[in-house]
Formats: sequence, C-alpha cells, structure tokens
Amino acid sequence: MIIKRFGAGIILAFMILFLLSGMFLLSFSGGAFNMETAVLGVIFAVFIIVQYNVLKGIFKHLERFSLLIADFLCIISIVILYRIDPEVAQKQLIWVLIGNVCMVIAMLVIKRSHDFGKLNWVFMILAVGMLGMTLIFASRVGGAKNWINIGPFSFQPSEFAKILFLIVTAYFLSSRDRKRDMWPYFVFTIACVGLLVLSRDLGAALLFAGTFLIVFYVGTGSIGITLGATAAFAGGAFLSYKVFDHVRTRVEVWQDPWATYNDKGYQIVQGLLAIASGGLLGTGLGLGMPEVIPVGTSDYIFAAIAEEFGIIVAIGIIALYLVFIVRGILIAMDARTKFDKLLVFGATAMLSLQSFIIIGGVIKLIPLTGITMPFVSSGGSSMLSAMMQLGIIEGVALKNGEYEEAELEEMGGGVA
Repeated sequence: MIIKRFGAGIILAFMILFLLSGMFLLSFSGGAFNMETAVLGVIFAVFIIVQYNVLKGIFKHLERFSLLIADFLCIISIVILYRIDPEVAQKQLIWVLIGNVCMVIAMLVIKRSHDFGKLNWVFMILAVGMLGMTLIFASRVGGAKNWINIGPFSFQPSEFAKILFLIVTAYFLSSRDRKRDMWPYFVFTIACVGLLVLSRDLGAALLFAGTFLIVFYVGTGSIGITLGATAAFAGGAFLSYKVFDHVRTRVEVWQDPWATYNDKGYQIVQGLLAIASGGLLGTGLGLGMPEVIPVGTSDYIFAAIAEEFGIIVAIGIIALYLVFIVRGILIAMDARTKFDKLLVFGATAMLSLQSFIIIGGVIKLIPLTGITMPFVSSGGSSMLSAMMQLGIIEGVALKNGEYEEAELEEMGGGVA
C-alpha cells in the first residue's frame, strides 16, 4: 500500500513537472514571454492535481495507475498540440475537462449497474442508427464519411457507438450460454462493421471487428467460431480492397510511399522523415517542424511527438499503453461477474487496438487507416469516447474493490 501510494505520488509529480516545463518553454517560443501559455499550463497542472486527489478521496478503490496513464497522455497531447497549433490545444483542453466529467459519469453508471438488461436492445438500435445516420448524412473527410456537421459543431457518431457496442457485446456473451442464441448479436456486429465499411471508415471497421474477435474468444473460448469469424472479416477486407479505390490507394502508398512522394505518399513520407530527424533524443520542443506533417494534430501526432521528443519518448508512450493494457486485463480478471469481465476486456481491447493500429500506420508497419490516438490526438469525439472507456474500466475496478472489501469483512466476521 505504501509503495503504491508513494509510487503514484512520484508519477504525478513527474507528470506535473513535464507539463509545466513544456508549457514554460513554449511560452518563450516566440521570442518574448507569452503569459497566456504559461497560465494555461498552470491551470491544467492544477486541474490534474485536483482531479487526481479528489477522485482518490471520493473513490476508495480507484484504479490510480490507469487514471495517471490517461492523464499523462493528455498532458503530452496538450503540450505537443500547443507547439503545433495553440488554438487546437485550447480546444483540446476543453474536451479533456468535459471528458473527465463523462469519465466520472461512466464510472458511477457502471459501478451501480448489473448488465443493463433489456436496455441492450435499445443500445443495439441506437448504435446501428448512429452508424446508419453517418452513412446517409455525414460529410466525407479523407475518403471516409464519418463526420456529421450540426451548425458550427461536428462529431463522429462511430466514437459514441463504440460505447454501446462494448455494452451490447458484454451483455450477449455473458447472458447467452448457447451460441445459437447469440444470432441477434452476430447480426448486430455484422451491421455495425458493414455500415462502417460502406461509409469507408475502414479504421473504425477494423477496430470494431478486432474488438469483437478478442472479446468473443475470451467470452466463449470457441476457437472454431473465432477463426471462422476472422476468416470472414479477412474476406471482407479483401473485398473492400477490390471494391474501393480508396483502400487500394492506401495499400499501394503503404507499399511504396516514395513512388508518389509529391502526391499520395506525401503524408507517410513526411511522418517517416519527422521520426528520423528526431532521432533517439528528439530535436527539442519547439525546434522541429511538426507543422509540415499533414494532419499532425490528429492522425500523425505520434510522428510529431517522435520528432521533437525523440524515439525514446515515443517508445515510452507505447510502454504507457502496454501498462494500461496490463492494468485493464488485471481488472477484468478480478471482476466478479462475467458481464463486468467482458466489458473491461472490451474497453481495454478497443483502446489498445486503436493505439497500435494508428501507431502501426504512422511507422509504416501496416497501411494507415485514419483513426485517432487515444487520449493524445486532437478531437472532441475521440477524447470523450476514450474517457468514457476509461470510466468503464474504473467503474469495474471500484466494484472489484468493494467486493473484495466485503469478502474480507465477511471472513473477519466468520473468524470472530
């Protein structure tokens, strides 16, 4: 307990030092001291300290390290975004604050829920409706139809459909013992993935399909059906490659971006050059050129981080995601109900897949699919979705702690 307490405190202190140092350096980037930048850094630092200590005080069984990892990723996000575009960073900070509210709400809802029962049918309709609405009304960005504009605001319905998808998945796999009784869920999953493919939002389609495969195998242990579903999704991916020019272009550019350096391969090449120019230790905050990387505040923010902070820090970020995954798996394994177990496995799988799909695309390990980096990329929809998934994980952690405490009290009473 003492190691856990002081370890978390040291991590928090390091995070605050990183934030204040970064914002202080950026406050001098224009030559003269920029008070607004420094004040913004102090405000965010105070918020992180208050947030952590308030949540720790209110929730006795808070999963501190998962929260700190998410907070650290948000800090890195604000610092690098302010370096690239201060206006985007200021908007992102607002979304981080709103996201924390969503996280707490999700924690409380999950903490007090069982499995949502018949509401899952409503969730299924809402999720499919959101994705169908995207197909019909969304504007096309980067080849995919995934943004809906309402006046001055825009959002991605697929980000919020993720939450519903996770709940429905956990419900069906925990409440249906016979696989033949799961056909509504199979239809639901195919509908979600199919609508995303038709919208050409192939990154989200891959994310939904991958999460389904992981949670289905964990929930059922059926190797045969999991392999069959994997083959079906692989066939769908191959069909998408044959049908959609956009998909073929991405694969061709991934294979040889230098052949179209001045055109379609420009984004990948700039990202790779940025990572290479940063080297192990980076160019230094404010000394690189991340602003020349296309979509450097969202899809390619990992390249911007690697350029200015170095490959060592970039690897450190990957390590943070890995620790986050391990913590999520431990929470899932400690869950007392199958619903809670699968819900946390799903949230952990979705966030981890999303992280490594986008990082893999940026470093040219896989074709780029155009999804965001959780807690780091700019964007309100993605930040709120990631925070709600964190809230799901934290909510189950709270339940686990309460169950464990009750069991210890019962054992103590029995001994007495």
